[in-house]
Amino acid sequence: MTTTKAGKRAQAKAEYDAFLAVCPSRQLLDRISDKWVVLILCALGGEASGQPGAPHAPKAMRYSELARLLAGVSQKMLTQTLRALERDGLLTRTVTPTVPVTVTYELTDLGLSLHHLTRGLRQWAQTHMDQVLTNREKHDAEAS
Repeated sequence: MTTTKAGKRAQAKAEYDAFLAVCPSRQLLDRISDKWVVLILCALGGEASGQPGAPHAPKAMRYSELARLLAGVSQKMLTQTLRALERDGLLTRTVTPTVPVTVTYELTDLGLSLHHLTRGLRQWAQTHMDQVLTNREKHDAEAS
């Protein structure tokens, strides 16, 4: 019996289990757990101000804005990450024919749904960093 591509996708979807080594959702987990992905999604989600409690509205950003905001990201890493997020349908890339050409990035609905989760991860990391550093120091002191 021949199964259509849609049928195979439906069967695979019913069988997604990230605890299984062959599950394709592991690749997606690997992608979205990357620090640059989290920070890009937060930036495009309107959190670039960094002010806690400030209202956030998703916004389109130019490549240069993202590069300035994401301290330490290389041009190659930013480009690769943006391309991967576009491929996964998490953001859109819009080219406007100006001189020079203007390229902006914006979250899709799918990207926005993930942004809500990544915002929580970023906030948790920032809130609990002092505790983590204290625990690291304590552990390292006990280990030596």
